[in-house]
Amino acid sequence: MFKPFVAGILFTLVAGLVGAFLFVEMGMMPANADGRPPALERWAAHTSLRATLRRDSPKGPNPAALNDENMKAGIKLYAMDCAVCHGAADGKPSDIAMGLYQHAPQLARDGVEDDPAGVTYWKIKHGIRLTGMPSFTKAMTDQQIWQVVLFLQNMDKLDPAMEKAWKAVPSHGGKEELGAWRKGHDGDHDHDGRMPAKS
Repeated sequence: MFKPFVAGILFTLVAGLVGAFLFVEMGMMPANADGRPPALERWAAHTSLRATLRRDSPKGPNPAALNDENMKAGIKLYAMDCAVCHGAADGKPSDIAMGLYQHAPQLARDGVEDDPAGVTYWKIKHGIRLTGMPSFTKAMTDQQIWQVVLFLQNMDKLDPAMEKAWKAVPSHGGKEELGAWRKGHDGDHDHDGRMPAKS
């Protein structure tokens, strides 16, 4: 009685793996980035992300103090690394954002102000598989990531000076537009336009 039961489970597992292999090998799983993700892919991506965030995202408040220095740094880092996909104050997606698979939320419109700080931090630091969201763990220090998080937490309640800085961020991340924006912020960045990061 027990052996047939175990054999049935093993057969089901092997059949499932063979079926999944053939599904991918025969091109039935779409590889194009301009189509709607299949339901199974969406379910796997969302379920895995929610479980990982519950387990691994830092708990507690943002360690970056809410002050002008950190807010300005967060806005500048966002302009350099995030706006091209997540948009500027006008909420209009760039050409890159329109072609992303899956679509990146336009944060001026679909903000993350209500998300726990640790969740936003984890997403920036580690990136998100099965999306276009990259990991910034090698490009930013922890302090810089928390500064971006601080801006995102407060982007719906900026004081006039920070609102002006936010609205000055180029809306489409084009080379000319971003180059002109950089010239006005040279004193705050190193030679390639990024905030200095620890190695």
